[in-house]
This record gives sequence, structure tokens and C-alpha cells, in this order.
Amino acid sequence: MFPIIVIIILSLDQFSKFIVSKSLLLNSPVPVIKGVFYLTLVHNRGAAFGVLKDQVPLFILAALIAVILIYFNLRKNKHRQPFVYNLSLGLILAGAFGNLIDRLLYGHVVDFLDFRIWPVFNIADSAISIGAVILGWTICFRKSVK
Repeated sequence: MFPIIVIIILSLDQFSKFIVSKSLLLNSPVPVIKGVFYLTLVHNRGAAFGVLKDQVPLFILAALIAVILIYFNLRKNKHRQPFVYNLSLGLILAGAFGNLIDRLLYGHVVDFLDFRIWPVFNIADSAISIGAVILGWTICFRKSVK
């Protein structure tokens, strides 16, 4: 199940970024729900919320380390951990890998989901965030999850 999750999330992320990059003009919002949700193509050269701008080698190294650690953790413990734990790591891995691909290919991350009350983000960012919440929940309530 784990590889399927990673492949689906990674495919959705990369496909959506491809379509948006070919369809939208940079920094030109397109309203989907006026005043609430827009598609806005942004090239994020930093980390979350654009912090540490133009530190691409640092982000590539951090993502590679995260991908390797998650992969080996899952490989070693896949039958000893609850499904939700593996799901959380799968989401984080897919998201990290999706943004890593962008940094390696373009030197920036393609963001496009714009709710106006939050910085522009993408599917990979969502997968990382959801995975982190699930992971935190799993760790905090480990006994009730098993």
C-alpha cells in the first residue's frame, strides 16, 4: 500500500505543477472562487513561506536526507508499525520527493494553490503537512493506534 500512496501523491503533484506551469502566467492570480480561492503560479525559491530564500543546495540536501531516512525506516519497520504511521511517512516522503524534483529540475518549487489567507502552496506541501499531523497524532496516541 505504501508505494501506491507515494506514487499517487507524487503523480498528482507533478502533473498539477506541469499543467499549472503551462497554463498560468507567473504571479497572475486566476479566481476559482472569487475572494476565497485562486490559482496563482509562484516560483518559491525558499522553504515553507519563502524563508531561507535561494538556499537550494541546503533544501536539496535536507530533502535527500529526509527521503533516505523515511525510506529506510519504512523498509525496516513496515510490518511492525500501524498503518496510519506508515501512511503519514508515505505522505511526507511523497511531498518531500515532489518538491525535491522541482528544486533539482528548476531551482525552485512550483506553488499554485492560493487561499489568500495563507501563503501559496502545492499538493506536495499539503501531503507533507497532512503527513506531519498524522505522524504527530500517531506518536502522541501510539497505544490507542496499535
